[in-house]
Amino acid sequence: MEPVVLAAWEAARWLAAAGLGLLAGALLAEGALLVPYWRTLTAQQFYALHPVYGPRLYRFYAPLTIAAPLAAVAAAALAAIAGATGRGVSIAAALLALALLACYPLFFKGANEAFARRAVPPEALGEALARWARWHWARTAIALAAFACSLFALQGALQDRS
Repeated sequence: MEPVVLAAWEAARWLAAAGLGLLAGALLAEGALLVPYWRTLTAQQFYALHPVYGPRLYRFYAPLTIAAPLAAVAAAALAAIAGATGRGVSIAAALLALALLACYPLFFKGANEAFARRAVPPEALGEALARWARWHWARTAIALAAFACSLFALQGALQDRS
């Protein structure tokens, strides 16, 4: 294996694992702390808080949600080029990370914009937040699976060294 490819793969797989771990942890925190809180609010309270915290959450999650899949894809590509032991799980991590990324345009973009426009009537807000929570837990499960795959890729890489 070329030393440059090996060094790049080593950096990419650690970045992928770190990024996916941070993203999965942040999504777990959001699902366990923020989503249940939002669901206790009245529509008036929710719509008063959303313009303040919605953009802040976006600024926090967007870079992490983009960087982690990019690192996973880079790690998978380099693992494939290098013929590394962990390439299968590295590719799985990348595919899962891309599926996680796809959740945003498939659901969250429209749902979040509807909340920002106050387009969900107060009587439908509870169900809209419940649907948001279901999608959120699905993407959290995908993030956790991608993180686990990235850890298995690290384990395979460590075995390559011994």
